Amino acid sequence: MLGGTVGAVLGPLLVGPAGAWAERLGGRDLSGAYAVSGLLLLIAGVVVFAALRPDPRQIGKAVAALYPPDVNGTGGMRSLRAILAGTEARLAMTSMVVGQAVMVMVMVITSLHMRAHAHGLGELSAVISSHTLGMFAFSVVSGRLADRWGRRPTIAAGAAGLVLACALATLSPDVVPLAGALFILGLGWNLCFVGGSTLLADQLTPDERARTQGFNDLLVGLASAAGSLGSGLVFAALGYSVMAWTGAALALVPLVLALPRRRAAGESGYVLRGSA
Repeated sequence: MLGGTVGAVLGPLLVGPAGAWAERLGGRDLSGAYAVSGLLLLIAGVVVFAALRPDPRQIGKAVAALYPPDVNGTGGMRSLRAILAGTEARLAMTSMVVGQAVMVMVMVITSLHMRAHAHGLGELSAVISSHTLGMFAFSVVSGRLADRWGRRPTIAAGAAGLVLACALATLSPDVVPLAGALFILGLGWNLCFVGGSTLLADQLTPDERARTQGFNDLLVGLASAAGSLGSGLVFAALGYSVMAWTGAALALVPLVLALPRRRAAGESGYVLRGSA
């Protein structure tokens, strides 16, 4: 995450210089950013292939061997239906899916919104750098907060941040207000995702995690696609402010679900020994 933070903050700042380089070579301005991104991804792929030791799969097998597979007394792995019957698992997935959709909705359209107000690539890059800083830079802190505050308060704080960010984004098309709004948007997403992913892991045995978390990743990916497509349609038809307020309304869902509640009788989750 810390490495991702460096790339996320510095990467958008390279868009302007890379665009100028591409134009000098006869290309279009944004083609330079894609060329630089492709080169960096190629380097990352080579490094991972050559240097990632031990293989994470082997680590997963070693961890799973420390725990019997039937910790819930169910006779084996639970089905996805059984897992999602638990309130905590549903909250965890909802926080990640809705948080992703809201974040993508606002993030992808803000650049077009700024272009419509005559902002240049440098200003767009600064706003996106602010956003990605909020997304990744505080992951260590948000993980500690999830342990100290608890999963639900962390998710609630993240959802509240998403609502606030969507509201602030409608106030002004200037660079500083938008940079602040998108920073809060990224931080809210981070809290929702860290709190939600931790809460989901709490509910699962090692044998259940790969399948359930893979299903959750599928839902998050679909939410990204829906948020990106939906925000464009709303933006084209009704404008940026309506799109942002739509995101705020969606973010209320995990906020309400994460409010403190009394644990139902017999409700339990699987928590690794030694975890919060």
